[in-house]
Amino acid sequence: MAPKRQNDLGASDELSGRERKKQKTAIARTIAVQSTPGPSGTGGNAAAGPSKSVRFDSMKGLPGALDVVRFAESRAFEINAMHEAMQNARSNSTQRAWQQLPRHLRRRAASHDVRRVPLRLRDKARAEMDVPQRKKSDKQSEKGKLRRSERTAKLLGRQQDKTWLETHVWHAKRMHMDNLWGYRLAITPTEKSFRPSHRASVHGSILHDASYFATIELKGPEDILRAILDSCCDCQGPSPGAKRYLTGARTVETHMYGYSTYPYNLLGPATILWQATGLDAAETAAFQEGRGKGRGKQKESAPLPNDSQQRIRVVWVRIHPSVTVEVHKALRLAASSTLDNAKQSGRVAEVEMADLREHFNVFEIMGPKASQVIKGALKPVGSNWGDFKKFWDSLSKIQSTGSIPRGMVIGFTVHDPRLSFPPKNAKVCVEGGTTLSPASTVFPSAALAGSKIWDESTRVALRKPRFQKKDIDQRRSNNLVPGTPLKAERNDDRIPVLLIQRSVENNASAQGSSARLPRGSPTNSLHGWTLIIPQGWGMPFLSSLIYTGTRVGGQRERQTQAFEAGCAYFPRDVPTTAAYEEYAGEREEDEREAWERKPPAKRPNYEKLATRSPWRPDWGVVLGLAQTAQARKENGEELMETQRDVEMAEDSAAPPKAASVEPEKHVEPWLLRGPDLAAVVADVASMLSPTAGLLVHLNQLRAKRKLDPLDPSVRAEDVMRGALVQVGISLRGRGCPDDLAVIYRVEDEEARKWVRAEALKADGLALLGDGPDETELSQVSPSQDNIIGYVTTGSFSLSLGEGHAVGAIPFAQYLELQKQAQRLRSGDRLLVKVRNRDETICRAASIELLY
Repeated sequence: MAPKRQNDLGASDELSGRERKKQKTAIARTIAVQSTPGPSGTGGNAAAGPSKSVRFDSMKGLPGALDVVRFAESRAFEINAMHEAMQNARSNSTQRAWQQLPRHLRRRAASHDVRRVPLRLRDKARAEMDVPQRKKSDKQSEKGKLRRSERTAKLLGRQQDKTWLETHVWHAKRMHMDNLWGYRLAITPTEKSFRPSHRASVHGSILHDASYFATIELKGPEDILRAILDSCCDCQGPSPGAKRYLTGARTVETHMYGYSTYPYNLLGPATILWQATGLDAAETAAFQEGRGKGRGKQKESAPLPNDSQQRIRVVWVRIHPSVTVEVHKALRLAASSTLDNAKQSGRVAEVEMADLREHFNVFEIMGPKASQVIKGALKPVGSNWGDFKKFWDSLSKIQSTGSIPRGMVIGFTVHDPRLSFPPKNAKVCVEGGTTLSPASTVFPSAALAGSKIWDESTRVALRKPRFQKKDIDQRRSNNLVPGTPLKAERNDDRIPVLLIQRSVENNASAQGSSARLPRGSPTNSLHGWTLIIPQGWGMPFLSSLIYTGTRVGGQRERQTQAFEAGCAYFPRDVPTTAAYEEYAGEREEDEREAWERKPPAKRPNYEKLATRSPWRPDWGVVLGLAQTAQARKENGEELMETQRDVEMAEDSAAPPKAASVEPEKHVEPWLLRGPDLAAVVADVASMLSPTAGLLVHLNQLRAKRKLDPLDPSVRAEDVMRGALVQVGISLRGRGCPDDLAVIYRVEDEEARKWVRAEALKADGLALLGDGPDETELSQVSPSQDNIIGYVTTGSFSLSLGEGHAVGAIPFAQYLELQKQAQRLRSGDRLLVKVRNRDETICRAASIELLY
């Protein structure tokens, strides 16, 4: 019978896949054998003698000595055959080149890029790849150029409603991104890194790209600039124009307010830095010598170096991007008013204001190893020595930048970091003995803080690196010895940088607070550096910094650092500010939408849980400036105001307001904060009339900055009613407070039961059941009238090993808690209760002031 298919004729002669694989493996494991020579020929082994069986009973025929070289040459065929057989057997294994790599080295890009494979497997990977096809015509290159131009236009089009940082592409490949404050910023890494990031900030180093912070430059006479800053900055603490800051050797950490509106209209935190213009000994001698040569009028007309009216200074104000417009407006108003006052006195002066956003790249490097990362990644130019050499040598001996003066500024010039790539971390050199800290030998000075980064022409010239990365790699490939660092040439870029000491700590911890809470200990503080470099050098510096092994964090990691250090984070922990209202509104919309998407059985019923405001804190109700929705309904105002809202919405074609409360117009909420808060609270609490004493203290603080007292229409009662204070909350037992948890005050009778229950628990008598139990007390439902505040940030603290929170309460309620602690004789531990918004259990907690 004829076969049905044509291929059936040779089907029996073909081998199966398994048989072909076995045959291929057998061939690969076969060792080649040299053919036996004929009778007339001589083989390769003839020179050394034929291989014969050796008789053990006789040593006859064996040579007395063996020539190793001659023997190896005679056995060359066997040696080469064995070597090739081993190579063939290895290359014929069931694993491909990329499968032989450990998992942490495997990359999907290695499947089409041989250079991604280690050198030992590169030849095998190249043989396993498909043969690349040549381009048929030059039209392909033209299309490629067209695609590149289209891609550039497309990427620029994606930045119309937001701005990308220079390191955006690097972060976008490794982190979750989101739109914040007009930028596309990294939120958190894609890998699980919450605990590793905390360990890096405590024991290693972690980097954050803070280039999105805005910088405002003011240039003018020194006394004018000081007056402008005094009218817009916090009145507590030292002035931005104090002597310790005027030299430019230190930065000022303060808060910005509206022009002459302290304590109202808080805008946000700010870092102020003066340009270093101090005269050293040589310059002072030259100045005096120049004055001595003149005679008469020339000698009298020469301006003194300390004349604040004649000296032109430059100051930078670094602010949060969410308050850029408000701070611009406040500074412009302050400059206009100050110049008008100078003009009335017959003086003509000018102040220049420039917006330097996107002119710098800023990296925040936190952790005890931050100094070693800086020293390993940067190579200073050798011409700048003196005190800087002492400081640079001491970096390898600093175990924490907390030993360096706060806000110390160091300016220097470095070589292109790509020339010394890859960098090597400097190791910590711990010297024996009880010697002083290396940082104590170098103090802040104007000579150490000088840098060319203040010069605009220098920054413009360095905006684009002179050499691309491919040029640097070509120079490196020309080295005779691979891996040799490149030497800087005359035409290589020299980049001026600024290095600023940065600390994330609570002022109470920094000043050695005597509080008994864990947050009173300065061990939770985090220290590091802020590195400021010119525009265009973000990626070259980032590549060197991250190659040292430091981790990279986003917004979540930066917030966690402030939370672990016991500090309030702007804007989420700073109520009464416009930035906080915007943040709270966006958070309310997101959480409400997520809650509404869930079925009723899978979401908390806030009405049954008696949670008055589950989406955002109602500070107006807490301060007593507004009524709750329930109270308005009982008073018969609910229907009338709803109709009014609908009519206003129809007239203005805008959605009705989501807030169900309306604060009183004559009382404005404000936040009482500052480095002198502890002294202010102690003085006000000791007065017979704390309400009047608070207004007196505020006017005294305004007088320090040469500001007029508050308007006479502002009553002391209204000032006290609208005051909020930030507090740190530590639970006395188990539990963990969450965001938007409710803070309740405790009546005296219940407070005594809590104190008694804690005493029994400490003595080990709680199981006997003779006294009050914490479990029973925590299940008592508090009244909504006892709400005195809300938690703005709450979570489990990894540094404390327990739940912790940051919140805010009215200042009047804080004074009442102090009086209650005196009645109960509980010392400085102020007792409150905290309840999460989706729970019914209330936990006892202690609070302390944050300032």
